Formats: sequence, C-alpha cells, structure tokens
Amino acid sequence: MLKVLNPFHVWALGVGIVLVGEFMGWNFSVAKGGAYGALIACWVIGLLYSCVAMIDSEVTSTVAAAGGQYTQAKHIIGPLMAFNVGLYLVMAYTMLEAADALIVGDLMSAVAAATGYEGLNPQPFVVLTIAFLAWLNYRGVFMTLTVNFVITLFAFLAIIALFIGTDPLNPGSVLKHSDLLTELPYGWIGVVASLQFGMWYYLGIEGTCQAAEEVRSAGRAIPLGTIGGILTLLVAATLTWYISTGLMPWQYLGQATTPLYDAASIIGNPSLQVVLFIGTMFAAIASANGCINDAARAWFSMGRDRYMPTWFGAIHPHYRTPFRAIIFLIPIAVSFAFTGLLDQVITFSILSGLLGYTFMSINMIKFRKMWPLDVIKRGYIHPFHPIPALTLLGLCSVVYFATFLGYGASLLSIMAFYIVASVWFVMRRYQFVKRGDQFTMPWPRPKGY
Repeated sequence: MLKVLNPFHVWALGVGIVLVGEFMGWNFSVAKGGAYGALIACWVIGLLYSCVAMIDSEVTSTVAAAGGQYTQAKHIIGPLMAFNVGLYLVMAYTMLEAADALIVGDLMSAVAAATGYEGLNPQPFVVLTIAFLAWLNYRGVFMTLTVNFVITLFAFLAIIALFIGTDPLNPGSVLKHSDLLTELPYGWIGVVASLQFGMWYYLGIEGTCQAAEEVRSAGRAIPLGTIGGILTLLVAATLTWYISTGLMPWQYLGQATTPLYDAASIIGNPSLQVVLFIGTMFAAIASANGCINDAARAWFSMGRDRYMPTWFGAIHPHYRTPFRAIIFLIPIAVSFAFTGLLDQVITFSILSGLLGYTFMSINMIKFRKMWPLDVIKRGYIHPFHPIPALTLLGLCSVVYFATFLGYGASLLSIMAFYIVASVWFVMRRYQFVKRGDQFTMPWPRPKGY
C-alpha cells in the first residue's frame, strides 16, 4: 500500500467516522437517563475513549500495519484472539456504516416532508450513499481521506455555528435549561443504562489505527491524529449536549432521529437550518466513508493472513486498494440499513466495538509485559500504565451491564454470533494460518519466552 497520509488525514479518519454520533444516536441516552444522565454518560464514556486513544496511539505507532487492533492481537496474543478482534472491527464499522446510510435516507425524507413531498422512500438514498462511497474508497485512500477531512471539518464547524446561534452569552434568551432540565427521571439505574448510547459520541475513534500502513510516519501521525481527534470529540460532544438539552424536552430529545437538525429548526433561523442539514449529511457521509475504509482494511488483512479466504487479500493493481474486501462488504451494510431499526443497528455496532476494547486492555497489559519500554522502540508511550488499561476494562464491564438493562436479548444474540464464529474459525480456518509468517515485526524474543 502507498504511504501517503499525514496527521490531518488520520484526524479526518477518526473524527470523520465518529462525528455523526454528535448529530444522531447519542440522544437515545437521554431516553434512558434523562438530560443529566446523558451528560454523565458523555463524560464517563469520554474517559473510556481517552484510554482507548492513549493505548491505541502507543501500540499502533509500534505495530504499524493494516488491520489496526487485529494486527496488534495477532502479534501480541495469537490467532484466535486476532480473528475475534478482526471480526469485531469489521462488524462494528459495517453496522456504523449502515446506521450512517439510514440517517442520510431519513434526513432526505424529513426534508422532503418539510417541503411538501410526503412519503419519500429513503432506501434509494441508502443504496446510493453506500455505493458512491464504496467507489470512492475503491479509487484510492488519499482521495478518500482528503474528502473526509474537508467534509468533517465543515460538520464540526456546523456544531460551532449552531452553538453561536443559540446566543450562549445570554442564558435564557434562546436556551431554556432552567425550564427543560429535570432531575434524573429513572434514578441512577437510568444513568447506568444511558452509558450504552453514550458510546455513540465517540465510537470509531480507534479507526485511526486502520491507516497505520499508509501513513508517512506512524510514530508521529497516529498519536497526533488520534489524541487530537478525541479532544475534538470531547468538545463537540459537550457542545451538542448543551445545545440540544436547552432547546428540546428530554422526552422528545430521547427519540429524535436528527437532534441537531431539529435544534436548528426550533431556533427558526433558515440559514442555520441549511447549515445543519448539510452538516448532518456531511457527518453521516464522512462516517460511512471512514467505516468502509476501516472495515475493508480489517477484512483484507484477515484474508491476507488466511483467517478468511485468501481471495480477499488482494490489492488493486492500479489503485492499490483492498478492492475485493470493499465490494464484498457493500451488500452486508445495505441489508442492515434496509431493516430501518436504527437503535438495533447501533447496538450491534456498540457491542462489537466494546468487545474489541475489552481485549484491547488485555493486549496492552501483555504487550508491556512481553516487550518492556527499554526493549523495543515506540513512536509514543502513554503515561500511567497500567491505569488506562485497567480503567478501560472496568468501564467496559459497566457498559455491558448497561446494555443488558435495555437490550438483553440483543446482547446475548450478538455474543452467541461471535461464539459460533470462533468455533467456525477453529474448525475450518485455523489449519491455514501460518503463525511464523505473520509475525513481521523485527523485535527481540518476548520476555519470558
């Protein structure tokens, strides 16, 4: 693959995937825990993802290869862990891509209804969005992520514009927090339940790792892009909560499909409404664009290493992209988007990501134990080890419980899916894996081996 990316591309990949969570999805946490519960979820899950960003920055700047966390698990623990982590990545990004396409279709239907065209079918827009972005990814990563940088920056500035439009220096003139904010409607158990959809504020920032093989300097670009990305998202998430809870009752906000676009509509400024329509559209497109990029690279890496059929491990002779993996994942994303079940699709994505973070904390502890700081060169060293890894593991456990409270059946069925997939791998694919060929890093023998 071509090494053409810089820290701005890495930032655009991570933030581009995630920023759509500020435009939709996070607000389901309001339905679980009320406005204050959603704010607590925003900051607690922000801590979880800060740990993810720090751990990812160290390991990926050291294991700089396509596949991100999948490649890390392959080098640090072994094939079965790597297969599972790779599958978590593919499903998390593919489900997120489906949710993004759903938002594009629903937004087009909402705008059509507002202009007098009721009953617009959103499905053609779903297919068109996924097909166009798959073509863009097929043609090359530099163009893909350059487009992502531009539209992600616009979407972020749209949130800033909406914040300015609410006249924040004069509380009560536009924002009615004193009237709308209530106590915790379901108590602290509601706050715990809200943690599930609080994940949507940040889900996907770990996607910066998928570009590790195509950046010019992994030791510089990955930490700068990833940590800069999580800081951007913390600001955007807090502003999003502040704007939305000051304009809409929590009962409505908790079930809105496009809360920031609705917020702009409530203000009654036509120009601002147009900006938020474009911002929501761009955020969804940027997210789906990055998801296709990341899911395809994880699937390609698994094919290249024989975890999946080697047919998927092909690179386009001209564009140098994993074109077969890109094409293969299109119908999967479209089929889930066609269900129209946004909360269920989001839950599948969240749980897949959460499983990956759980194993990430284990990988980090083992990585430091096998290769201490003075043994191999690292592009970035995250501070306070092992506190971030242990914090991440503890917070993941709490979010599993939060998900069980509202989506217990979904949690169990998704776990069953991954268990069956693991059994299939051990029985049908493990025999093709060549462990020695996969370990490509020029490191000394691990400590204790």
